[in-house]
Amino acid sequence: MKDNSKNIQDTTLDQSTTQEQENKDIILRWLTGFWGPNFDPTVIDALAAPDMILRYSLHKPRKGHADIKDFITKFRAAFPDLAFDGEYPLLADGEFVIARWIGGGTHTGTAFNDWPTGSLPAATGKKMRFTGTTVFKVVDGKVKEEIGLDDGLTAMMQLQLVKPV
Repeated sequence: MKDNSKNIQDTTLDQSTTQEQENKDIILRWLTGFWGPNFDPTVIDALAAPDMILRYSLHKPRKGHADIKDFITKFRAAFPDLAFDGEYPLLADGEFVIARWIGGGTHTGTAFNDWPTGSLPAATGKKMRFTGTTVFKVVDGKVKEEIGLDDGLTAMMQLQLVKPV
């Protein structure tokens, strides 16, 4: 009798790898359309779960399409050149995808008050550039969670919302 355990194991690995690659592709499309230099608001309806959670230390947590659209519209109105790029290849494990990124923008637009340490009046001309790492959860082909740890202190110092001692 032939031992099929290796074949079953290989098939399981192939399915997992395929799903992880699909999840990485979804996150790459999300990062390009949502955080990239050429924002595409349709990416929210196309790729975000209806009850998606978006959470970073620099901003209050957001939930759902309307709240996330409101946040990104205001953030991009304040920082019209806002753009973030990946620093390393995406890593995936099951439904989770991890991205390391760098980016920022120049505050040449509207006032912005979604910071934990204060607000910016319109068009200060201040620049921010910082890094972070984000863990995404992809469920049924949709981004369910985007939870990141950003270097918010660097951004706040660059925007002069926090002053060094």
